[in-house]
Amino acid sequence: MIDPSLEFQTAIRAALIADPAVIALVPADHIRAGSTRPDKLPTVIMASPQLINLGRASGGQYMTRVYLDLHVWAIEDGADMARQIGAAVSVALWDAPHTDTVGIDAYERPGFAYMRDPDPERAYCHGVGTVEGVIRWRA
Repeated sequence: MIDPSLEFQTAIRAALIADPAVIALVPADHIRAGSTRPDKLPTVIMASPQLINLGRASGGQYMTRVYLDLHVWAIEDGADMARQIGAAVSVALWDAPHTDTVGIDAYERPGFAYMRDPDPERAYCHGVGTVEGVIRWRA
């Protein structure tokens, strides 16, 4: 059984780790799915998938809209570094990522909002963007 959100997430991660500008800022093993609390910095964490089942497509396929949050965390150079990472991620995901397992029939590139940690002793900066795709898949 295919989970369209996992297929979309896999394609997003593959696009990010294949992009030299992203990897120059964030090591590949820091680009992961899971909890939004960072364990390594800088990092890009894919989390909180939301699925909206749209219906059936031809040939027994299904259509599901998937939203996936991208959390960018940085501490070194704080807000500037987080924004640089977000910009590199945005360019890497400008077009729908390639996947051999599902179809991506509609795609919305991510935009980011950034927040500084309110504790002045910490220099964390956190950015959140959402990428969206309409995924065509088979059960």
